[in-house]
Amino acid sequence: MSEGGRVLVVDDDRAVGTVLKSLLRQAGHDARWVGAAAEALEALAHEPCDVVLTDLSMPGMDGMALLDALAARAPGVPVIMLTAHANVDNAVEAMKRGAADFLAKPFDRDEVLFTVSKALERSRHAAEQPEKPPPPSDPRVPWLGESAAMREAASLIARAARATSTVLLRGESGSGKEVAARAIHAASDRASGPFVPVHCAALPENLLESELFGYEKGAFTGATNRKPGRVELAQGGTLFLDEIGDVSASVQVKLLRLLQEKEYHRLGGTEALSADVRFVAATHRDLEEMVEQGQFREDLFYRLNVIPIWVAPLRDRPEDVAPLAHRFCEEHAARNGRGVVRLDAGAIARLEAQPWPGNVRELSNFVERLIVFTDGERIGAADVDRELARAPRRAAPSTPAAAPAEGTLEGRREEAERAAIREALERAGGNRTQAARLLGISRRTLYNKLAEQGEGAHAGEG
Repeated sequence: MSEGGRVLVVDDDRAVGTVLKSLLRQAGHDARWVGAAAEALEALAHEPCDVVLTDLSMPGMDGMALLDALAARAPGVPVIMLTAHANVDNAVEAMKRGAADFLAKPFDRDEVLFTVSKALERSRHAAEQPEKPPPPSDPRVPWLGESAAMREAASLIARAARATSTVLLRGESGSGKEVAARAIHAASDRASGPFVPVHCAALPENLLESELFGYEKGAFTGATNRKPGRVELAQGGTLFLDEIGDVSASVQVKLLRLLQEKEYHRLGGTEALSADVRFVAATHRDLEEMVEQGQFREDLFYRLNVIPIWVAPLRDRPEDVAPLAHRFCEEHAARNGRGVVRLDAGAIARLEAQPWPGNVRELSNFVERLIVFTDGERIGAADVDRELARAPRRAAPSTPAAAPAEGTLEGRREEAERAAIREALERAGGNRTQAARLLGISRRTLYNKLAEQGEGAHAGEG
């Protein structure tokens, strides 16, 4: 189970509320109980929480109304709906309106704890994602940056959105793949349907299967009612499979059938269900290398890789650092009640000098830290230096080391390596995947070599 969190239980039945509060506290959570939705809103105004577990049917403001109110007042807090009226329609409606999950009374102890733990994990993962940028001239496609790489990515996103083909988003962690996935959904003809994300790396194999496909009553110990999976909840919309490279071999087989046949079975079920879903997947892994090593199914890779879009790392598009930093400064200042706070030219210069291995996500987190620990309306270079110094793993920016002299052994080795890469790329007609195979290295290794030589890797290259 993940680290305990702050859970607010909302139920007009005191006995149910007391049992849930006790159960959650025994599991290490800081749990509170209130008996009405209005009391919940009042409590949250004074003390925030990480998860809300609310009854659906309550006098006055019911669970659905509370869900809508929380979406406006506390949009980052996951809400789990609890009801005695267990049916898929209620689950689908609640989750389409933003609920994180759904539980039925009488509830199972282990299922309650697992569902709360899963909601906490999802909430923490979402908090680590880069902020959603403001819309450009086309309100359906988000502003991703001003660099050529991001303009190209935005163009590919707009084209991909008009199709129904599966999209595979490639790029390092924190580079903005989920932002791109949401943009594809928002600009598609499925925009009025649900966008359902699944973080494949966050759950073990058996739990990921039940999360994706749902289960029938009695499918396993604790399955006290039928429960819809994420595929079912995404009907008419988009299913986003984040970190698809982390799924196990057995889940890969089931995903292949889902993509090929647009059919699936709930766990413990015999009925084949139809999936009216648009698939978007994302990964930071080198799937081609995983295919070569037998770690990822080749047929599944080709099913996923119909429309590949590369989201470039922030270090390859330094011209995006300044506009992103200004954007994050505005957002985090507003969120922290700071009013107008600005990054001056010196601060921006310091930020542009950093490598940002965590990409856009790291930049966003760092700017938020600047907002919290800097007084006044202006953030300068000294403020950036102070926060950089507090991160012991961060090396201070330095000038690039001089290249080895051509006559040295190291210099000759590097020149031979550059010549071999150039020759392989020429033989492969510029296709980097094929060039990597000719050189006997992974594509990721080739990309790293090209980056060291100042070539970089861009969206849409093979």
